Amino acid sequence: MPATDFLTLAAFASGQGADVLEDEPMSQHTTFQIGGPARLFIRPHEESSLEAIVRLCVKLEIPVLSLGNGSNLLISDTGYAGAVVSLEAFQRIDLDGTDILCGAGALLKDVCVFARDHALSGLEFAYGIPGSIGGAVYMNAGAYGGEMRDVVKQSWYLDGISQGSFSGNAHAFSYRHSVYTGSRKVITRVRFALTPGERTQIDGKMKELMNRRVSKQPLEFPSAGSVFKRPPGHFAGTLIDQCGLKGAQVGGAMVSDKHAGFIVNVGGATCADVCALIQHIQRTVLQKTGVKLESEIRMIGLDS
Repeated sequence: MPATDFLTLAAFASGQGADVLEDEPMSQHTTFQIGGPARLFIRPHEESSLEAIVRLCVKLEIPVLSLGNGSNLLISDTGYAGAVVSLEAFQRIDLDGTDILCGAGALLKDVCVFARDHALSGLEFAYGIPGSIGGAVYMNAGAYGGEMRDVVKQSWYLDGISQGSFSGNAHAFSYRHSVYTGSRKVITRVRFALTPGERTQIDGKMKELMNRRVSKQPLEFPSAGSVFKRPPGHFAGTLIDQCGLKGAQVGGAMVSDKHAGFIVNVGGATCADVCALIQHIQRTVLQKTGVKLESEIRMIGLDS
């Protein structure tokens, strides 16, 4: 891509009131604290500006990565040769009857607290998932028996050509997948359909699930969350543990000794370290158990 196209995009985004950074280290914007520089890092503040910027990216054929909390991403050490568009400014949360309407940049934990404060039940399972609303819908995030497909009523997106929305079954939700997965659509807003509940019971459930997270997951280290999808009839962490891989390490990347389903950054881990460790885990588990593990982390700037 011609350098002049990036100069054009940077000038246009600045003119739209967006913050624009060049060669911004993505390690500063992911929960793994891993990732090389983005050619451009753009933070719009208005939805109209977001739409105009994405539209220009499509016109100039500049790849776009929309970024929420960066919690399920592994970005290449060489970075991202396109424009990262941050949704950080789009965190508004509103109440509409028993529905909640929020921006794609809103954090799951904040929406869960908002729901609890308005005595609305349905999102308790998501409390503590370290992601944004957009990212959660993108991958149909779930935990403790709940998933986004249980509560998402409608979502809105833009793709650089037009705006659109999906409702209900049109989201095509399945395990860690949605209609957005693998597409270039940028989720902008989401509507959740919840049910009235008892505030103290909702709060108690949220605290119970958070305590389970704290006791079982390595929250004290940078990570991208659970690394592998759940194989049919098994739990990935259990298989990895049974294969003696807790504590296995490549560079600064290590299989957590607290929960084998997590790879943590114990200091200075690179994308190459994590990829090598993932491959080692997959080979070992396949050889010892016959089960093939599939990564659920979204990998950016890599071939797989």
